[in-house]
Amino acid sequence: MDVLARNNVRESGLQDGPAMVFAHGFGCDQGMWRLVAPAFEASHHVVLFDHVGAGGSDVSAYDPARYARLDGYAADVVEILDELALGPVTFVAHSVSTMIAVLAAIDRPDLFDRLVLVGPSPRYVEDDGYRGAFTPAEIDELLETLDDNYLGWSAQIAPAIMGVPDRPELGDELTSSFCRMDPAIARHFARATFLSDNRGDLPHVRTPALVVQCRDDVIAPIEVGTYVHEHLPHSTLVILDATGHCPNLSAPTELVDAITGYLST
Repeated sequence: MDVLARNNVRESGLQDGPAMVFAHGFGCDQGMWRLVAPAFEASHHVVLFDHVGAGGSDVSAYDPARYARLDGYAADVVEILDELALGPVTFVAHSVSTMIAVLAAIDRPDLFDRLVLVGPSPRYVEDDGYRGAFTPAEIDELLETLDDNYLGWSAQIAPAIMGVPDRPELGDELTSSFCRMDPAIARHFARATFLSDNRGDLPHVRTPALVVQCRDDVIAPIEVGTYVHEHLPHSTLVILDATGHCPNLSAPTELVDAITGYLST
């Protein structure tokens, strides 16, 4: 199968410039970067893609066994970068894609120059001495509700994830994005996401990384961003004066400034 078609890869910007690749989060697609990626087209070779099962990807390529864990998505990232042969890239990842990027960078450090991790969480469930976003009971209830009524779950949780109640159109957009995903694939991806635990992987990353954290995020609390920074070698932490889990939509200018400042160092 054509890897680039499978993941709906789109290229733009400065074709002979340094490569910058953007990866979206759960329930989203590459359109979530539309307010951020264009800011780098004058200076970078910009690459966007959809995870299999999302957006314009080839849904027929979805394999429940391959994608039962985040490793399957990380393998896709490696295949995309190998196929593009653009050299070490700046990889900008949001939400669950941050840990997908971590796994890919551990596997193939030669493919990555820098990581930009927006709203990262290595574990969504609380544990002894670890903050997390959900208690075990809450995550069980979340997944049960998702199984019983995916569309209702999407309408309930998307505005909370977006975290900007004064801009309800953004919550509506995220709800619509969730609802466009095949419910069976979404349920499978949700388990791979919310039941993952990548805390032990962080110390093995040798790629320099920027950790971008919003000051108020129900999915990745500030304690989690701090944890990632403290356990990720060669990392820099930037806390945006923004709320919610999707600054790529709610605070794109601040996010662009954070990335630009990091790349200039």
